Amino acid sequence: MTLRHLLIVAVLLTSCNYYNNRDKKYESPKGYKLGEPTRFHVRQSMQEISGIVLAPDEHHILAINDEQGRVFSIDVTGNTPYPNWKFDKSGDYEDLATDGKNWIVLKSNGHLYHVTGLFSDSTDAEAYKLPSDGKKEFETLYYDPRNDGMVMVCKACEDDKGKGYNTAYRFDMKTWTFDEAPFFRINIADIERLTNEKMTLFKPSAAAIHPIEKRLYILSAVNRLLVITDLDGKVLEAYNLKHTIFRQPEGISFAPNGDMYISNETADESSANILKFKYNQRPL
Repeated sequence: MTLRHLLIVAVLLTSCNYYNNRDKKYESPKGYKLGEPTRFHVRQSMQEISGIVLAPDEHHILAINDEQGRVFSIDVTGNTPYPNWKFDKSGDYEDLATDGKNWIVLKSNGHLYHVTGLFSDSTDAEAYKLPSDGKKEFETLYYDPRNDGMVMVCKACEDDKGKGYNTAYRFDMKTWTFDEAPFFRINIADIERLTNEKMTLFKPSAAAIHPIEKRLYILSAVNRLLVITDLDGKVLEAYNLKHTIFRQPEGISFAPNGDMYISNETADESSANILKFKYNQRPL
């Protein structure tokens, strides 16, 4: 083989390796088909939709717009205006969670707002500040019934910088105080091992506990990933998310039967939406 032929083969092999490195696999967790969502488009007022919670009637979704201190009720099957309740002034609100009776909103700086009088004309909120120094950014809040706590996971926290993990903090719903010690830490190297991709930072944007599997489903809009952990943050599975479906996934919630709802903020000139993925407990 001539030198010219060797060079051509080398170039072709390099090109193939480059393509394969960029050719991500798009698989789904057991029970779901992430490529086959039911889409619900939302009105203009909710193009910045962030945290979501499926209402008990499984017909409405409670949500926040990350620019306003309001909770909205979205009828996913209708085109009527969304009732909403103002609990505080405008700000960067990122997630919403409930223990079944109390409603908690997360602000990006780690403040939690206990919203009272929701669904009435006297909505208000009391703020609770995470007692920790250093700059912190959060987008993820969920309720863990094991210990009656609200859990928030760092998206970008100064204390985590360069350490290869994301810290989670717990707010005790019995005492209405934050735990002194971190609740758990997510090891980024475990996500890298599952995705075969180098990841400098993992940036969670939403999370919720699966009602049947009792595992934590974590979204990352920045990394375009769905990561599944146990309830103590140990990474178990990781899935790449297709950009054409998951434009900017910022909210997640489950129905009691396991059906999964994911909200996408406006991105790339596309409109915001809510995606529903049916859950099939039998092997697909």
